[in-house]
Amino acid sequence: MSVAVVWFRRDLRLEDNPALAAALHTHERVVLAYVHAPDEEAPWMPGAASRWWLHHALGALMADVRTRGAELCLRTGPSAEALGEIVRASGASAVHWNRLYEPAIARRDARAAKALRASGVEVQTHNAHLLCEPDELRTRAGEPYRVFTPFWRNAREAIVPRPPVAAPKTIDAMRLGGTSLEALGLLPRHTWDGAFYELWRPGERGAQAALRRFCDDALGDYARLRDFPAERGTSRLSAHLHFGEIGPRQVLWAVAERARGRDTRMRAAVEAFVRELGWREFAHHLLAHNPRMADRNLDTRFDAFPWARRNARLLERWQQGRTGVPIVDAGMRELWTTGFMHNRVRMIVASFLTKHLRQHWKLGARWFWDTLVDADLANNSQGWQWSAGCGADAAPYFRIFNPVTQAERFDPHGAYVRRWIPELADFPGSHVHAPWKMPELLHRVGYPSPIVDLDASRAEALAAFRSMRGAT
Repeated sequence: MSVAVVWFRRDLRLEDNPALAAALHTHERVVLAYVHAPDEEAPWMPGAASRWWLHHALGALMADVRTRGAELCLRTGPSAEALGEIVRASGASAVHWNRLYEPAIARRDARAAKALRASGVEVQTHNAHLLCEPDELRTRAGEPYRVFTPFWRNAREAIVPRPPVAAPKTIDAMRLGGTSLEALGLLPRHTWDGAFYELWRPGERGAQAALRRFCDDALGDYARLRDFPAERGTSRLSAHLHFGEIGPRQVLWAVAERARGRDTRMRAAVEAFVRELGWREFAHHLLAHNPRMADRNLDTRFDAFPWARRNARLLERWQQGRTGVPIVDAGMRELWTTGFMHNRVRMIVASFLTKHLRQHWKLGARWFWDTLVDADLANNSQGWQWSAGCGADAAPYFRIFNPVTQAERFDPHGAYVRRWIPELADFPGSHVHAPWKMPELLHRVGYPSPIVDLDASRAEALAAFRSMRGAT
């Protein structure tokens, strides 16, 4: 009887899972395995919020597998040794897994594949994580892309929606035993995750429910509402996509089906959303071709940028949502409470840290990495470099978001700010975005004054940028 191992990683689903489908198609029995080896992802091991999500996503997958008459075998690393033990215990002749593209993981996977093949085991890898793999798209000169618009023009032409492969109804799997989910120690020792349970439903069923909810309630207005954090205008699928509880091709198919035969407004909304999937693709393309992107400037001119000395007090006030700038503080409080932050607000808080406080973008990237449930190395690195001005960009200029005008534009009634900063609830109209203009009321409610002067710090950031350009 032929046996194959299916190595689950960040593809925690049964529907449209290429590695699982291939193993079931070509072998009579399978072993379903997950190997916990966070040290192999160093220096970017999963952060605290990611570990919380992973615990519940694995639990959901284990439950789904049991309903199909199988078990998920949990092991601890090193991965190559754990897979070798599973192969020997099961007599498997092949191992299937879905590819990941982060540099440390890709190196680890290459070592595992080499060891397995050296012992006579067939290794088959598949694409479950991206619409287009990083090496599939090149410029006319044969180089990787550094600009989104031509990248997406090429990628969009190559992407054809297709229906997802159904999840197997039953799985003939060997049961080898392993460690318990609790033994992995993924949950926090101190309770800070209370709100997570009300907001999130990790796992494949939660992902599919989130996709249906988005398609039913928000997709048609996506292009109009996606930048307004007080609105439920985005998909909230990012964590589900990161952990592979749903794949981008499933999402693409679902939204394309909603657009079929509909009016131009719906088609435009769908295309706007698909373009955001394109940014996810672009981030992975950049990281795969620039493996030091998580800690080095893509634009090497910024190696000469005069960052301010690390200021623990300013950094702590930013992390705690106590900067005195309401839209920034609302975002940081949302992040701490929910493990999530609206994308428009992510750009605002990142600009504030890197421009108005002139703290290095890597300090912000690390904080997001530990606190976001959707922390993803490619997206996090690309987003922070874009905000800092040192990333890949079609127009390499020095953006400095004015947090007050951004708030007035994208939170015009102050609903988002008032939700996350209840002490400002009684500030009238647009004063909620600049409460320092009402100093008596500000003092009475106990909300802090801004930790920096916005105009002066903007001027200092521009001067720092000009000095960098002069140095290069």
